[in-house]
Amino acid sequence: MNMQSLMAQAQKMQKEIMGKKNEINNQTFIGNSELVTVTVNGEKKLLSVEIKSDCDLTKDDIEVLQDMIVIACNDAFKQVDEATEKAMGQYGSSLNGLI
Repeated sequence: MNMQSLMAQAQKMQKEIMGKKNEINNQTFIGNSELVTVTVNGEKKLLSVEIKSDCDLTKDDIEVLQDMIVIACNDAFKQVDEATEKAMGQYGSSLNGLI
């Protein structure tokens, strides 16, 4: 195989990888906990936080609410990681850290 062919294949793969990453970046992921629902995008940017309205919160509940927000965010971020792994898995683990 000549160098031009290798470069063409590498460029094609790079274009495919960037396309898949852009698809994931444009998706939204919803994370849940008992009291909180959060929405993040594929870039792991927090888009919204919803506190369930059927709960009566007192000052003592603020600490619990903070924990619920963290749980919901981590749930959404995990979904982003799983979608990225699923989409990029075909390119092998040698690309870890590059995307």
